[in-house]
Amino acid sequence: MTDPQSFYERLSENRYAPTEHTRGPWDAASQHAGPPAALLGRAIEERPGARADMRLARVTYEILRPVPIAPLEVSTSVVRAGRSVEVVEAALTPQGSDRPAMLARALRVRTTAEPGPSVAQGPLLPSPADTAPTPFFGIPWDIGYHTAVETRFAEGAWQEQGPGTCWMRMRMPLVAGDAPRPLDRVLVAADSGNGMSNVLDFSRHVFINPDLTVHLHRHPVGEWVCVEARTSVDEAGIGLADARLHDEKGPIGRSAQSLFIGPR
Repeated sequence: MTDPQSFYERLSENRYAPTEHTRGPWDAASQHAGPPAALLGRAIEERPGARADMRLARVTYEILRPVPIAPLEVSTSVVRAGRSVEVVEAALTPQGSDRPAMLARALRVRTTAEPGPSVAQGPLLPSPADTAPTPFFGIPWDIGYHTAVETRFAEGAWQEQGPGTCWMRMRMPLVAGDAPRPLDRVLVAADSGNGMSNVLDFSRHVFINPDLTVHLHRHPVGEWVCVEARTSVDEAGIGLADARLHDEKGPIGRSAQSLFIGPR
């Protein structure tokens, strides 16, 4: 496997090879969900015929099974094409399989030519410059998502239970040769809300998110994205990781992850 300083190498128009930088913390053969979510987001934005006057406002991912560190094919289709709103679906399928590992369904909304009123929501958080780099919890391999993304906690930490507020920055582009884009930065980070706001002991419980939804009222600016996450768990074993998303100028949207909770 080649190992450029990127999450993926492009093999052809719709095929990509993941590098070791996509590796998640739980299985050496599987990716963290952040990079493949970003890859699907980019495919939705770049699909042939995509309108330049529309922007992603919401995307929901169904994580059907672990995404392997193996060549992947991306496909897209338009569900609805309206004057002001469109719905686009995308699938990420491992090479040689007829079953997608991850699906995405996105709502894109037409932007206006005339600037509209902008309403700020919520106070600014401590900046990345005011927070210290925070190492991930112990992971038994040297290269992976945990080394490809820089993290700085303003509240909590990876190994602390309770709410977490963490600035995140990609150390490398999503696709080799392409500069990181605003949507890449958000989607690479958004799936981490569950891990940074866990409320149970890692060693005794699993808390798996089979989905991820991201709403954006504004695309980010700058290199940093902040995930301000809170997790709630019911005694029946169902949970929710809910997060506000920020950049250094203020709020940009929200993310949510449904959780399956069980004994390890």
